Amino acid sequence: MNPIQWLEQNAPGFKALSEKERAAITHFALLWSFFEARALSTRGSSRAILALIHDWSAQGRLRTEPFAESLLYFQQRYYVNGAETHHLAGLNLRPNDCRDLVHAVLKGENSNPADRIAVLLIVVYRLRNNLFHGAKWAYEIQGQLDNFTHANVTLMNALSIVGLP
Repeated sequence: MNPIQWLEQNAPGFKALSEKERAAITHFALLWSFFEARALSTRGSSRAILALIHDWSAQGRLRTEPFAESLLYFQQRYYVNGAETHHLAGLNLRPNDCRDLVHAVLKGENSNPADRIAVLLIVVYRLRNNLFHGAKWAYEIQGQLDNFTHANVTLMNALSIVGLP
């Protein structure tokens, strides 16, 4: 039996996912793995992301335009009119996740370009942790297409900065 058939039979909610949703999740797993290997030397963390993006900024390699749409998406997902939405708690921010910086950028209070891109990638990192550590299964990975679509665009844009072999 192939893994997709097995998941359809055994994982609650998996069978209800569209092909587009399944593809976005699969692409995310591959893109994150490639990003962590290429950009973070296999040591992904919020602090490593922050250091990487500030290095890119100092080197003049950071262009914010490709990230703008995804940043706006996540800002609107997690804050509305300056108030947290119920989705923010679902990020499961940890003490090492630069919590104050994440809130300031998502709320629109910090417009530093490097901080904004770093926070966007920290959000992607939290999506990664929530998927790979099982938290997304609590609601059967439902309603995640836009999250993973924007995360994938973000990772591809970041990988373009890293440069490919």
